[in-house]
Amino acid sequence: MELTVVVPTYNEAGNVRPMAEALLGLGIPALSVLFVDDESPDGTGRIAEGLAAQYQGRVHVLHRTGPRGLGRAYVDGFRWALAHGADFIVQMDCDFSHSPGYIPQFLEHMRDYDVVVGSRYVPGGRTDERWGWGRWLLSWWANGVYTRLILGCRVRDVTAGFKCWRAETLRGIDLSRIRSQGYVFQVEMAYVTERLGYRVLEIPIYFEDRRIGHSKMTVPVKIEAALRVWEVRWRHRHLRPSDRLTV
Repeated sequence: MELTVVVPTYNEAGNVRPMAEALLGLGIPALSVLFVDDESPDGTGRIAEGLAAQYQGRVHVLHRTGPRGLGRAYVDGFRWALAHGADFIVQMDCDFSHSPGYIPQFLEHMRDYDVVVGSRYVPGGRTDERWGWGRWLLSWWANGVYTRLILGCRVRDVTAGFKCWRAETLRGIDLSRIRSQGYVFQVEMAYVTERLGYRVLEIPIYFEDRRIGHSKMTVPVKIEAALRVWEVRWRHRHLRPSDRLTV
């Protein structure tokens, strides 16, 4: 069982080494880490290269030189992982808002599901206590009401960025279908996954505020993501399980 953890990075110089060490410290023999760096000006890519040299065969770096964007970074990372023989692929943030400690639990469920989602909004899921009520309410409403109402998704945390995928699920989704470049990428992946009839399980996680650095989730980014939900619905509204890509 080959597991690749795909971690997009932009200005995460203070987090890449602790994240690599935490992931490799899980004791999963076939786990490898792929940092997908978008030309970080703070030297994140250079630090990741040092880790790749230190942990040869277990840490890898994909330097992206084209247009930046979370969606592009994940799609490129997924394609790299598939091309290098991954059986399972985890996607997660580099800022420790997603705890590596949940990954063994994800893998336990992969026998019965096509994707496992680390969710803030199922029973037992929590967000950082430092979140104000306004921030929590906006996030809950965007996920639990607005996006689910428009798209009809069953998953409660539609914008979740902590997931474990089967390789065949990502192949069946056909990543060329996915066009979103910002945070709405998570919404598009969730919607397409459900339209194609894949088995999805949400498990509760504690979502911690980032430890180092600054969030990229600004107000304009949130507004753009909300508006693009309608675009996602229109683009994929006719998808059926029979539209899965067969390889």
